[in-house]
Amino acid sequence: MSKILTMLKLQQKLNDDTNGLNWENGVTNKGKKIDWRRAIYIESAELIDSYPWKHWKNIDAKPDYENIKVELVDIWHFVMSEILRVNKIENNYSLEELSRKIENEVTNIATQKESDFYKEIEAVEGFIKKLFCNFELIDFTKSFFELCYKLGLDFDSLYNLYIGKNILNKFRQDNGYKEGSYIKIWDKKEDNVVMQEILNNFSDITPDELYTKLQKAYNKLKINKEN
Repeated sequence: MSKILTMLKLQQKLNDDTNGLNWENGVTNKGKKIDWRRAIYIESAELIDSYPWKHWKNIDAKPDYENIKVELVDIWHFVMSEILRVNKIENNYSLEELSRKIENEVTNIATQKESDFYKEIEAVEGFIKKLFCNFELIDFTKSFFELCYKLGLDFDSLYNLYIGKNILNKFRQDNGYKEGSYIKIWDKKEDNVVMQEILNNFSDITPDELYTKLQKAYNKLKINKEN
C-alpha cells in the first residue's frame, strides 16, 4: 500500500469516527457545520506565528522549525479532509484511484527549501490564496507538497509525523478531548512534543505501539495529578 493511500485511509477513518458517517456532506452527526477550508487557513496562520515576523518583539528570535513541521502536519489533516470531501461530492474516485492521481503529481516535485524565512512566510500566504482562488483538488494538493518542501519538510518526514499525529488525535478523542476533560500539557510539555519524542526514540514503532506508549505516559500523568 502506498503511503498516500495509507494516509487517506487513516484520515477517512478518523473523520468517520469523529464526525460520523457522511460527514462529507458538511455536517457532523451532532449537527455541527464542518468547514475544512477555514481550518486550513487558521492553521496556516498559526504556522506563520512560528516565525519571528513581528518587528516589534523578539528581534533576534529564530523560526521554530519543529513546530512548523507539526503545523504542516495539522494542515495536512485538513487538506486531506477537504480532498476526501470534494472527491466524494464531485468526483467519487476510489481511494486507490485518488491516491494514484495525487502520487502522479507529487512524486517528481523538485521544489527546494526557500533561502530565508520571509520567503517561507510568503509561500504560506501564497498557499492560503490558492485555497480560495480556482480551487482544484489535485492541483491544490500539489501546492501543499510544494509548500512543505519550501519549508524544509520532506515527504517521508511528513508521513512519519502524520502517522504520529493521527494516532495522537485518536488518543485525544478516546480520552475526553471533545468533552473538554483531556489534559493537553504533560509535565510541562504539550502532548505533540511527547509524541515527537517517542517517534524520535523509537524509529520503527508501529501505530499500535505508539498508542500504548501514549496511554502509559498519560496514565502516569493522571496518577501524579491525583496525588
